[in-house]
Amino acid sequence: MYMNPQEIFISDYDYPLPPERIAAFPLEKREASKLLVYKEGRIQDDNFFNLPSYLPKDATLVLNNTRVIEARLFFQKPTGGIIEVFCLGPDGQTIEQALAANGQSTWQCLIGGASKWKAGQVLEKTVQVNGRQALLRASYLSKQSDHFLISFSWEPADISFSELLQAAGAIPLPPYIKRNLSEQDKERYQTVFGREQGSVAAPTASLHFTKELLGEIAKAGTGIHHVTLHVGAGTFKPVKTATVAGHNMHGEPFSVSLQTLQALASASTIIAGGTTSLRTLESLYWIGVKCLNELPVQTLRQWEAYELEKRFNKITVAQSLQALIGYLSRAGLDVISCNTSMIIVPGYRFRLPAGLVTNFHQPQSTLLLLISAFIGEDWKKVYDHALKNDYRFLSYGDGSLLWRKEQ
Repeated sequence: MYMNPQEIFISDYDYPLPPERIAAFPLEKREASKLLVYKEGRIQDDNFFNLPSYLPKDATLVLNNTRVIEARLFFQKPTGGIIEVFCLGPDGQTIEQALAANGQSTWQCLIGGASKWKAGQVLEKTVQVNGRQALLRASYLSKQSDHFLISFSWEPADISFSELLQAAGAIPLPPYIKRNLSEQDKERYQTVFGREQGSVAAPTASLHFTKELLGEIAKAGTGIHHVTLHVGAGTFKPVKTATVAGHNMHGEPFSVSLQTLQALASASTIIAGGTTSLRTLESLYWIGVKCLNELPVQTLRQWEAYELEKRFNKITVAQSLQALIGYLSRAGLDVISCNTSMIIVPGYRFRLPAGLVTNFHQPQSTLLLLISAFIGEDWKKVYDHALKNDYRFLSYGDGSLLWRKEQ
């Protein structure tokens, strides 16, 4: 594992991405995207609907079943100005608690037009929620280092905050998609299997899957299991420091069921459906390592895996997962819920996934660092091939199946 992340310069993970190569709209059919297959230095071009033919029959595909919430709210000031409030995540509650809240909830937010909104000022918005009229108030509490604290309150109080967001909010498209939200996005910026509300960005590799394609994958003998990681806006946060050590990863909550843990413990070949699934799987391994060594399991800090590697590098995947299974059994739980800020950089030694289904990521991003960690310097070869062969990039772009380099 790479022990000196401060020596990694983000400028080494750059490539030219012309704006016209960023997919502004999804294709008409989800599964019609191109598929680049990389294995042992070789690249093959295909279509995403042929993905089942590349998966081993005994493989286990792990998908993130989070759903994107309508996190963007627009308020009009009495003077006519528009204030946009982008809800990043709850303050002091779990995402489940905050979305189910009645009457009041405090959130960490980004503010569009913040200079026009003074601390203590309350903005109001009338909303129709399931045939009922509700009054939503937003109160500016304080400015933090990278977000604002906003208190929401509403009447009638028996309406949940989730219902308010669905009625009054808008799906937050990534900042590199330079257009307004369309009706099409409300469906296409969600996966067909997403069910756990809480993300402010989609697990975009999974946008290619249809129910029919998932049925074909299962019919071909690949097991399909789900984890939940609620994607934060930090996934788009650019690395603004010269070295990776200066970049702060935001924490993201994840949960994995006992049933999925048992399936992973007996899996022969694991394929991560997207970088969020991959980060969940690798975080899970280190949480298991912590469990074995009687360390707190609620969180995994940004560089903690690298510290744990120095102390406990001989613990197997089976030992880690069995420790988590035992932990849940003793506690009488069927789901483990944690928070991860884990960053994966070149030199990291992967434990669980042998394959990764993913889209093509931004230059100088933490996701590109992850790709480089997974397939080594061949990331340049893969991205150069994609650029020369008209692949579409980023969230609504084409997909790839990458097989891990030998470690």
